[in-house]
This record gives sequence, C-alpha cells and structure tokens, in this order.
Amino acid sequence: MTDRYAVIGNPIEHSKSPEIHAAFAAQTGQDMTYERILGDLEDFEGDVADFFAAGGKGLNVTVPFKERAFRLADELSPRADTAQAVNTLIARDNGRLQGDNTDGVGLVRDLGCNHLFNFKGARILLLGAGGAARGVVQPLLDEGPAELLIANRTASRAEQLARELATLGPVSGCGLDELVGRRFDLIINATSAGLRAQVPEIPDDCLAEGGWSYDMMYASEPTAFVLWGREHGAAKALDGLGMLVEQAAESFRLWRGVMPDTAPVIAALRG
Repeated sequence: MTDRYAVIGNPIEHSKSPEIHAAFAAQTGQDMTYERILGDLEDFEGDVADFFAAGGKGLNVTVPFKERAFRLADELSPRADTAQAVNTLIARDNGRLQGDNTDGVGLVRDLGCNHLFNFKGARILLLGAGGAARGVVQPLLDEGPAELLIANRTASRAEQLARELATLGPVSGCGLDELVGRRFDLIINATSAGLRAQVPEIPDDCLAEGGWSYDMMYASEPTAFVLWGREHGAAKALDGLGMLVEQAAESFRLWRGVMPDTAPVIAALRG
C-alpha cells in the first residue's frame, strides 16, 4: 500500500517539497506519495488530525504553523524542544505524533558537507532572533564554533534568546548597532528582510577576510543577502536552497529509514 506524506503551510503553492520528495522516493525505491496541503489559518490542528486520521504517515510543516505543530506534537525530539518549533510530524504506531525539527541539521549539512565550511573555532554571526534563528542555534553550536553571536534589530530579543540557550555553548546576543568593529568568519541571515528585498543593517566591514555569507532564504535569482555577500568580498555567498533539500532529506530519513543522495536533487533544482 502506498504511504502518504505531505507538506502543510499557508501559502503553499510555491513549495518545492513535493518535487524534492518525489526525487528522493524515485532514487531510493520508496512506495509513497507527497502532496501540498493549504493549511487553514483558523484550524491547522483540524487539518493535521484529518490527514493522519485518513492514514497519512508524515507531514512537513512550514510557515506559519511550526510553532503550532510544536504545541500539537505528543512527543518531541531534543532539537525540536530546543527550537520550540516543529517542521516534521511522524505518525507512531501507538497513534501518537512525534515532532522533530530538521532545519538546523539541514543548514549545517549544506554548509559543512556540501560546501566544506569548517565550523571548528569559527566566529559566527546569526542575524535575527525569531523562530528561524532559534531552530539552528543548537546544531551550529554542536559543530564547535568559538563564538555564536545572535544580532537583532531589537537587541532585547537577541539577548533573551541567547540567555535561554546559553547552556548549549558560547552564544550571546546584541543589537545590530553593536556590531561595529566586529569581524566574523560566517554570517547567516535568518531574518525576513529578504522578503522585502532588503538586507539587515550591518556594518560593511563585519565579514572577516575569507569569510562566508549564507542566506537561509532562496529564490530563482540571487537574494539581496547573497548580493550583499558578493559585494562585500565573501569567499562564498550562498542561499538556502541546499538547506531546503538537506532538511527535507533528514525528514525523509526519519520517515523512511533511508538517507537519500541530495547532490543530484540540489543540482536539478538549480536547473
């Protein structure tokens, strides 16, 4: 019997997840379908219940429902608990839903495995203090950087997030206006500024010589932050397409017990 999976979000028509998971399924010989579900902003929980009641095996969860999926899950992985957001729901045999978050591992695998960034001892600047930033802090710290600084337009939000996650490693928080004179080996944009084709207001010289820039967003054309990286001498200026595929691969592994090869899927999406 063919197993059913889906991604739920609102909006959802732009999602590349069905294409990605279809490629994974074909590559690994899995008997499954994967569809888009436009989530009801008023009754996301009902949509999830209906999907699993009809025999669904797993859901990916995207904007704006990750925090609601976190509250809905019966069981949480440690990384989902830290992120306080869930992007992967797994139906267990006992009828319970397990929630996981694969965003952070997707980011780390793209940077470390696909592009060979060396996290050990690196000075990392993470821009933004919302859910996207929270979801990647633990996986980044697990890689052993010398410093992870969370910077946000509202300094108190970055400082609060850093305090909440301080036990995980060398993480601190500040406002964007406190970055003058600081240099970083990797700058990651986890803000929504790119949706408005904007870039966070950071100093022109905060990227160290040989430093990299990474935008967690992706688009068919270079994002505003990718262009910023190129203009400011980044050794590599990357977007989040690889992260998207890598987090999907981790979800696929959780559901199907097999890890797909992401390289040909990323290449196909690049077109």
